[in-house]
Amino acid sequence: MTKNIKKVVLAYSGGLDTSVILHWLREQYDCEVVTFTADIGQGEELEPARAKAIAAGVREIFIDDLREEFVRDFVYPMFRANALYEGEYLLGTSIARPLIAKRLVEIAVITGADAIAHGATGKGNDQVRFELSAYALKPDIQVIAPWREWDLLSREKLLAYAEARGIPVEMKRASGQSPYSMDANLLHISYEGNELEDPWQEPAADMWRWTIAPEQAPATPAYLELTFAHGDVVAINGQTMTPAIALAELNRIGGTHGIGRADLVENRSVGMKSRGCYETPGGTILLKAHRAMESLTLDREAAHLKDELMPRYASLIYNGYWFSPERRMLQAAIDQTQQVVNGVVRLKLYRGNVTVVGRQSDSDSLFDTAIATFEEDAGAYNQADATGFIRLNALRLRVAGRKRGG
Repeated sequence: MTKNIKKVVLAYSGGLDTSVILHWLREQYDCEVVTFTADIGQGEELEPARAKAIAAGVREIFIDDLREEFVRDFVYPMFRANALYEGEYLLGTSIARPLIAKRLVEIAVITGADAIAHGATGKGNDQVRFELSAYALKPDIQVIAPWREWDLLSREKLLAYAEARGIPVEMKRASGQSPYSMDANLLHISYEGNELEDPWQEPAADMWRWTIAPEQAPATPAYLELTFAHGDVVAINGQTMTPAIALAELNRIGGTHGIGRADLVENRSVGMKSRGCYETPGGTILLKAHRAMESLTLDREAAHLKDELMPRYASLIYNGYWFSPERRMLQAAIDQTQQVVNGVVRLKLYRGNVTVVGRQSDSDSLFDTAIATFEEDAGAYNQADATGFIRLNALRLRVAGRKRGG
């Protein structure tokens, strides 16, 4: 247990866990607690967290709207890389943690706090993401992770602790409250626990919150045009939008058409496998459109090299290394390629599917109709040149074939 702590900045939601942590920190460390609540688009009213903090006697309370920073400086750079962890996960939780850690450290500096604290458990990825980010930004920061110190390892124990100390929290689940462990932000919403702990069990139909079931989505497809500038969406159907507003709009449209559901088993940083379900409607649309824009504007070898680097880049984010030198290095290379990723992609959304139906770039398209056409090309491409090209590429194969008697 870390000692000599006089002030701690706590990542605080006002729920059961963080309400107990607030009291526990005071009890165990005899310290002042500063609360920080981030609005990253989770769609919840945040003022109740302020009221709970005030009622608990907190003197310094930070509730920050980080939605634009989240999408502009974290989500968009990640999507420039077309990042997918293990081929499926769009990293919705992973990408939010470095921003929260960054702000925790900033508030610690502002308030003169000695440490930061979070409510991530000792089994999950988030503890790693929060702490690696914090140490990268402020190497001497002290981190308190109550779930790795206390013995309150169940909801029942947390409720008993709260009741014994008069901490006002829900003593039982309200009617209609989700039985899942959930995390939401502007990029996604995740679900874990309950029947999802059995990877053979299909999720309950009423679990999903952002998306209509594809079979119940409208029978008429929707068409979207996304405008890209340097790899980022800057307009939808010709209407200019900020990053956060654009992603929110893609979530709304995608959810209406059953886009973005995922059910997967992933390998956690700490070594265990975990089953989770995700809704990422806007991100699913964005990934499809971005790859389409790159297909028209990126050089072949640059595009292929990006695809080779992507799994490493995605793993860095998943495992908490957003602020590492290697992630920054990869980002610089990725961002250099995006200078030419400009234009418009047209998409069709229909019952859970996103289909690219058009793409154009007036300034940066590498598609040359005169060369690619199956019709007469007026000498733009000499088909006889392919003979020498094929013979040179076949040379090593022919030599090997002769050696083997082929």
